[in-house]
Amino acid sequence: QVQLVESGGGKVQPGGSLRLSCAASGITIADYTIGWYRQSPGKMRKLVAGMTRAGSANYDDSVKGRFTISRDNANNVVYLQMNSLKPEDTAVYSCNAARQTPVIENFWGLGTQVTVAA
Repeated sequence: QVQLVESGGGKVQPGGSLRLSCAASGITIADYTIGWYRQSPGKMRKLVAGMTRAGSANYDDSVKGRFTISRDNANNVVYLQMNSLKPEDTAVYSCNAARQTPVIENFWGLGTQVTVAA
């Protein structure tokens, strides 16, 4: 059974930092494209950071220079380091693992709440 479990969310003041973790079981994350998504009330879920199997990272413009995605293959964990947080970063953050070969697979975690407020 595949599980992706996020942790590390919470409430932080503007300008603060958080590090989210996504622990995977049942799959080997190095074999998947990994993404961190976020969704706030009334808005569509949006990709904020992604990493290919080869380790290439990409970011939404709204988080470039502030967020960093990384992967610990030995421990099967994906991280999202979030610095200089802004109130508009408030959302539920979820991790996703997907691939199309050898079969199409798409897995989601349940998410972790991040609240940025004074």
